[in-house]
Amino acid sequence: MEYIPAKTIVTRTKSSGQWFGIDYNMNIYKGCCHGCIYCDSRSECYRIGDFDRVRAKEDALRIIRDELRRKVKTGVVGTGAMSDPYNPFEKELKLTRHALELADAFGFGIAIATKSTLMKRDTDILESIREHSPVLCKVTVTTTDDELARKIEPGVSLPSERLDMIADLSRKGIFTGILLMPVLPFLEDHEDNIRAVVRCAHEAGARFIYGVMGMTLRGNQREWYYDSLEKLFPGQKLAGKYMRTYGNRYECPSPDASKLWKIFTEECRTYGILYEMKDIVCAYKRDYEITQRTLFDS
Repeated sequence: MEYIPAKTIVTRTKSSGQWFGIDYNMNIYKGCCHGCIYCDSRSECYRIGDFDRVRAKEDALRIIRDELRRKVKTGVVGTGAMSDPYNPFEKELKLTRHALELADAFGFGIAIATKSTLMKRDTDILESIREHSPVLCKVTVTTTDDELARKIEPGVSLPSERLDMIADLSRKGIFTGILLMPVLPFLEDHEDNIRAVVRCAHEAGARFIYGVMGMTLRGNQREWYYDSLEKLFPGQKLAGKYMRTYGNRYECPSPDASKLWKIFTEECRTYGILYEMKDIVCAYKRDYEITQRTLFDS
């Protein structure tokens, strides 16, 4: 493992509370080896050279400890925005696990985004944090087709395994749901896939699904994605289809986005699954905000 210097790790979000109610961002690792062909973090605007090589931030736990201790206000710390906190090296290094322990010790909530079932290892800490602060687990599942996932997400836990983890966390009362994003045009943007994801989410006990019917493409990431499509799906001429449909656009919604969104929301309502951001945030924070108001009023 290569270690890179860092001056700060726990930073205030630019629009506090708007993205899943997160107040702070925490990225312990830089780069990712999951190999997802669509990853936006590969974009040149983030200036992450050699993105597929994972590096850890030097002296990360001391920095996190000192930054959490100095925060005037507690809140929810989000992790997983740029690099998955549960890459394969985390199994031995346990930097994410120990960072969660620090969040617990200093009274912070936590919101995790991951595609790895390694998160299940840290259920004990998540349960401890839940005693005093909000906990939100967001697991990316964009298809229930394990064979397709092996192509587009080659280095990560299979969707079936992620759904099993969601079921396990949900049974233990941890607020867990799905990130249905990106939905890849011409590969995942069809009615059967959307219905299958929502149905499997329901069967796993997911509390929410946050969906986007499309993807984003920009410099460096776009070229990588198109090259990957040609290698993985030879003869389908998918890259050309993307170029004709989207050109150099950043936002690339499915041509059937409106239809799919209608199906998605109807399915979520049928199963009682939350899908609006404000409803998700309200639900996972509700008990803690009531407790805080009661303590303040007394």
